[in-house]
Amino acid sequence: MFGRMPKKSDNTRYYDILGVPKNASADELKKAYRKAAIKNHPDKGGDPEKFKELAHAYEVLSDAEKREIYDQYGEDALKEGMGGGGGPSVNPFDLFESFLNPGFGGGGRSGRRQRRGEDVVHPLKVTLEDLYNGTSKRLSLSRNVICTKCKGKGSKSGAIARCQGCQGSGMKVSIRQLGPGMIQQMQHVCPDCRGSGETISEKDKCGTCRGNKVVQEKKVLEVEVEKGMQHNQKITFQGAADEAPDTVTGDIVFVLQLKDHPKFKRKGDDLFMEHTLTLTEALCGFKYSITHLDNRQLLIKSNPGEIIKPSQFKAINDEGMPHHQRPFMKGRLYIHFNVDFPENLTPEQCKSFMKGRLYIHFNVDFPEKLTPEQCKTLESVLPPRPPNQLTDMEIDECEETTLHDVNIEEEMRRKQQQQQEAYEEDAEESGPRVQCAQQ
Repeated sequence: MFGRMPKKSDNTRYYDILGVPKNASADELKKAYRKAAIKNHPDKGGDPEKFKELAHAYEVLSDAEKREIYDQYGEDALKEGMGGGGGPSVNPFDLFESFLNPGFGGGGRSGRRQRRGEDVVHPLKVTLEDLYNGTSKRLSLSRNVICTKCKGKGSKSGAIARCQGCQGSGMKVSIRQLGPGMIQQMQHVCPDCRGSGETISEKDKCGTCRGNKVVQEKKVLEVEVEKGMQHNQKITFQGAADEAPDTVTGDIVFVLQLKDHPKFKRKGDDLFMEHTLTLTEALCGFKYSITHLDNRQLLIKSNPGEIIKPSQFKAINDEGMPHHQRPFMKGRLYIHFNVDFPENLTPEQCKSFMKGRLYIHFNVDFPEKLTPEQCKTLESVLPPRPPNQLTDMEIDECEETTLHDVNIEEEMRRKQQQQQEAYEEDAEESGPRVQCAQQ
């Protein structure tokens, strides 16, 4: 049968891997494999390579023909082709699952471990208005579902033939000679059955799915975007991805992608916006309205005699983003004020400044407050206010707001500290749950 007898090589390593003597019985092999495989299972934190070695050693020694060849000539004889090859011909996880099955030894498909299908991830673009008000989006998707005609068998008769190319394992092992005494063993998906381990004759293929076991269907999903959700937050539809036989269906996951807004910027549950005032407005008061994300009109105005300094921040409570799952609570709306200084003043305007007894240093050292008389004097000499001031009717339609002074640097430090404390608290709470799940 062989051109030459192989040289004898190491024939004890497989026994050492399982921790049994060379005269171990079939029952002793089973017990040793079961104990070692449970201990080294990757899902229990074991060594994946050790787990594979155990499966291969047991596969060889539990086969009478392979064990006899191994006992006489060692591992090299199996690698050279005696006894069906030296590489693992079964998936180590399938072997372990079938071993735990009461029908162990039958070699049927019932012993195979169900693998989990891949999740399907889709980006979902949303506006800041969507995240502020909440919205519902209907999306049409195509996915694979198990063929109802053949019930996922792929054949008319329901008969399943084992692939002869890979002997039903779905994988093929090829060996390449690299040099004297050096070989390379490679494992790849069987091209005949595409990794399924099965083949179906052309005549017996299901007329609906053509042997693919699945067909395409269109599915409409209603994606609920809740108030206060964040950029990159995920919305998951469990078990809605592509179906496949002997596979736990994966999930469809939508990842929210926030579009830039022309007016507002979001940071956590707070909103930020900028507004430019003329020098007259900054010194003598201002009144204007903004359209919020829910189309409400908010009236923004300064207090009498209040001076707004360049780059100053003001905050409006409860006009930021709603908290996710607690939409009745909202963050703050921060307004960053810029002041548009005139390019120059006429000599007459400068003289009027002197009469008004207000000295402006151009290092922007503003007084804290002005009297109504000073405001009137300034308004008479400064450039006029911008046009399109609010009418009394428009003011009546706006919601009143109160601007609060804020130290923006201190405010951001405080919020960062709160986020860090919340993160650490979540980590402490999730620790025991993860540990329990692993036991």
